Amino acid sequence: MATDNQAIVAQAEAAGETLEQVKNEIGKAVFGQDRVVELALAAILAGGHALLIGAPGLAKTRLVEAIGTALGLDNARIQFTPDLMPGDILGSEVLDEGADGTRAFRFIKGPVFTSLLMADEINRASPRTQSALLQAMQEKHVTVAGVRYDLQAPFHVLATQNPIEQEGTYPLPEAQLDRFLLKIDVTYPDLDTERRILIETTGAEEQPVETALSAEALIALQALIRQMPVGEKVLTTILDLVRGSRPEQTSDERVRRFVDWGPSPRAGQALMLACRARALLRGRFAPSLEDVEALAEPCLAHRMGLRYDPSGEAPGLADLIDDLVRKAA
Repeated sequence: MATDNQAIVAQAEAAGETLEQVKNEIGKAVFGQDRVVELALAAILAGGHALLIGAPGLAKTRLVEAIGTALGLDNARIQFTPDLMPGDILGSEVLDEGADGTRAFRFIKGPVFTSLLMADEINRASPRTQSALLQAMQEKHVTVAGVRYDLQAPFHVLATQNPIEQEGTYPLPEAQLDRFLLKIDVTYPDLDTERRILIETTGAEEQPVETALSAEALIALQALIRQMPVGEKVLTTILDLVRGSRPEQTSDERVRRFVDWGPSPRAGQALMLACRARALLRGRFAPSLEDVEALAEPCLAHRMGLRYDPSGEAPGLADLIDDLVRKAA
């Protein structure tokens, strides 16, 4: 057991240096979004997918491209529109005719057959098309004409939503939102960052993002994260937080009054993995309560729903989660 722990520590030390290089490379293309970068990397290292919510022009597409390059992953982008069909994502069969006149169907793979997929404005596609992608996210394979096609490993989706324009959109149902490990809010940059953006992105040259990792190395890091130890205090805090966020199981009067539904056990799994990933990104060998506090809202907010409160006394969901995590810790 001691030998195993020493091996994990040695791997974590090496991983910390590599991941620092990955963050530096991403920082060449995306300025001042350290929290967003960290959360997106944590979702990928934990083996999951992330939903980025932010107004247009906040470098969400640039972020995905930079992450794909820095991690050494093939990446693709799909612009979701109301007329997008499942076949446009998954692929479709075409009828080929040979020189001898024989005919046979041939499967043409869609853009989902990549390692890092950006689903841009996912809520603009119809529920049928959304479900096709979300099923692939969950099952890691697609079925076309009764034939199964496995997606390549690793496979991760970074989807985006625009929060300021909802006309002609199809909001993701709660059951589908639960497929995303983290929900990440992308906010406007501060003054100094925006000044740097204006100077460095409008000149003749930009710093290219270099590859700092590979797909095989990423898979190894994802396996390492699942071996990282979690202290009893962190485990208990996660359990108390998740169970305390459910109206049926909580002792908190505000949760019973204002929360319509709470997070599923998948939320606890997501929080456990994300805390390990964040710890590794910060050069630590085990997650701490700080990780739980930082990741509680991105893990839980899209897995909970507030009741309509005509009195106006209901707290904001983010504020409620912050209070619950402080209480659990």
